[in-house]
Amino acid sequence: MTSFRFPLERLRALRERGEDLAKQELAGALHRQARCAERLRAMGDEVVGAFATQRAAAAGGSSSAADLLAAQAYLERVEQAHEAGQLDLDRHDAEVGARTDALRDAARQRQALERLKERRRADHERAVARAEGAVLDEIALTQHRRSAS
Repeated sequence: MTSFRFPLERLRALRERGEDLAKQELAGALHRQARCAERLRAMGDEVVGAFATQRAAAAGGSSSAADLLAAQAYLERVEQAHEAGQLDLDRHDAEVGARTDALRDAARQRQALERLKERRRADHERAVARAEGAVLDEIALTQHRRSAS
């Protein structure tokens, strides 16, 4: 009998490549998320520094009104940048979630074809074993008839 050939092998390989691509996209999203989180931590440190600068300027008593206004404006800009960074991190979190879902779907599709391939292989092996058994039975029956005559 012929060797096993899975008729959907091209589709299975395509699904496998799709899963690999989804893994790469998830890795990229995780990398971008980590970079964004690091920038957000740096922005948080900058906000703390801006607060300290503003408190020092206010407590010093010798600062001019222009210095106090400049410190306040700097603090507001830093806080706005921090809020924008938080929104950016939220977008990256959503992207990671979407990429994770896409990877899960791609893996599920590939695994379904892998299971089908294994079932078909098992069916093929059973059919080959039955055919070989029939041939062996025929040989045994022929030998028995020869020895009986």
